[in-house]
Amino acid sequence: MFLSEILEKMGIAFEVMDERPVESLGLVSYNDGSDVCTFAEKISFIKNVPDGISMLITKREVAEELKSKDRNYGVIATEYPRAVFFSLHNYLTKTDGYRRKNYPTIIGENCNISKMAYIADNNVTIGNNVTIEEFVSIKENTVIGDNSVIRAGTVIGGTGFEFKKNGEGTESFLVEHVGGVRIGKNVEIQHNVCLDKAIYPWDNTIVDDYSSIDNLVYIAHGVKIGKLSLVASGATIGGRCNIGDNVWIGLGAVIRNGIDLGSGSRANMGAVVTKSVGEGEAVSGNFARSHEELIAEMKRK
Repeated sequence: MFLSEILEKMGIAFEVMDERPVESLGLVSYNDGSDVCTFAEKISFIKNVPDGISMLITKREVAEELKSKDRNYGVIATEYPRAVFFSLHNYLTKTDGYRRKNYPTIIGENCNISKMAYIADNNVTIGNNVTIEEFVSIKENTVIGDNSVIRAGTVIGGTGFEFKKNGEGTESFLVEHVGGVRIGKNVEIQHNVCLDKAIYPWDNTIVDDYSSIDNLVYIAHGVKIGKLSLVASGATIGGRCNIGDNVWIGLGAVIRNGIDLGSGSRANMGAVVTKSVGEGEAVSGNFARSHEELIAEMKRK
């Protein structure tokens, strides 16, 4: 598809520097490798544009700077790139070919599913030997692997808290979530967990094999949790975080959106994590830092 044709239909003011076809939308640092349209409001955000990006929506002053630079993507200039990008996404969710194709829900063998649970009629796949307790809601575009357990009150595949402003000082609008959730094999998700679906149709929020999520945890859109990881009660994981294998996230920890926790790392109880954590590292405190540094400082006091 060509964005100029769609933006004209939407009645949005824009200028085309040059244009290339687009297959999907995604953030500049986070795409599926196809011809992706993204946005950036500052030149500093687009120093290392992945090869999969074919179109950039940006401000007019940034577009002028890009005229003299070598690049492998087209550019559209507009006053509010962020608002235009997400308005475009919302518009496309109502057209054929952008959302995922529908299929009747599939439920495997030997499942124990409460009669008081809700499972969407379409686009849900549940494996064998899965337990789903009362008052669970399983929304569209969810896959649950064999031998997994979903405890009472949990919502899987809900719409997340992603709102954007139409412009400076204007009202906000909800960004449609049309991605999915993928829960691996032998996963346990305990009571009253909220696990949001991803925003983009090609993307999934993932809890991989043998991981366990405690009561009252919030996992936002597009989060990836690896194998054998444990998330304790009351933790909050912001959108698009990448959590490796065998990670521990402690009671009440808060993980800022868009950061990485490497395999074998730990975010200890109450940690407020604002920067990525390397493999095998442990962080504590508010704001979180090396656990050893925090303990040493406490001893000095």
